[in-house]
Amino acid sequence: MKSNLTRFAAVTALAAGMAFAQQATPAPQPAPGKPAAGTHARAHHRMMQDLNLTDAQKQQAKAIFQQARQTAQPIRQQLRQNRQAMAAAVKANDTAQIQNLAATQGTLRGQAMAIRAQALAKFYTTLTPDQRAKADQMQEQFRQRIEQRRAQHTNG
Repeated sequence: MKSNLTRFAAVTALAAGMAFAQQATPAPQPAPGKPAAGTHARAHHRMMQDLNLTDAQKQQAKAIFQQARQTAQPIRQQLRQNRQAMAAAVKANDTAQIQNLAATQGTLRGQAMAIRAQALAKFYTTLTPDQRAKADQMQEQFRQRIEQRRAQHTNG
């Protein structure tokens, strides 16, 4: 059970990126190989539809992910500032600062990941056994598509 929850949280975190991707400024164009802006939001929305959530579950999900978004907001701001500082350190060839900023970036990303995983774990508990089975199935299909893309990228 815990393994399924961990797997579900890890893979679904990608699909739930929309919970953290809402920005006031327009999103920049994705780097090659990265999904286009809104891809995660569409995947998250589709997952919610495919799970056939009740109105109560939709409200719970909205509250869970909204709270997670609010909790993660200061971390996202710190990540943004850290990326800007990293760019300056790279231009200045400040290797010590680069090391410090890289460590900070890792810590901040870990905190953001934990917030997402906790929100997903909370959401997962609101699902019925049938919905959990469907979510696990969707997660497995998503994982397979990711593996196929990696294989294509490696071989192509």
